[in-house]
Amino acid sequence: MVKAALRPAFVAATVTWALLLPLVPFVASRPHATPIGAALLIAVYAIGGAICHQLPERSYHLWTAQMPVCARCAGIYAGAAVAAIVVTGARGFQPSVRSPQRLALRTPLLRAVLVAAALPTVATLVYEWATGHMPAHSIRAAAGAPLGAAVAWMVLSSMPRRDARK
Repeated sequence: MVKAALRPAFVAATVTWALLLPLVPFVASRPHATPIGAALLIAVYAIGGAICHQLPERSYHLWTAQMPVCARCAGIYAGAAVAAIVVTGARGFQPSVRSPQRLALRTPLLRAVLVAAALPTVATLVYEWATGHMPAHSIRAAAGAPLGAAVAWMVLSSMPRRDARK
């Protein structure tokens, strides 16, 4: 029963995080934050700092405030949220059979999807290192989106679905 709750919890967490990323700069740009708003700012920027370099020149600035993560990370989280919504909507929560044999057959496919999804991000990194120039934020975000989508799809495909008991 607990395992079946992981899937909707993952989708909710993924979508919530993606929505918080542009919301927090809006709250930060206001002249006076409420205590709840201040706690939200501290928490989201602290989490962002733990998972991202947060360099100002590599981050979007919305409403005069820097986002809690860089443009590439924002693209990764947006891609993950979109994929979580699409996968959940397309497949619902019907039961699935996960046998070790089926997983063994899918492992090469999963690896290939992950490598293909990482290629745009790798391409922007190679470009940055080779030229010394940073691509536009929109390019870095767009390059990260497939990686986030692929990881979310993989996580959701490995989780049990709710069964359709009557």
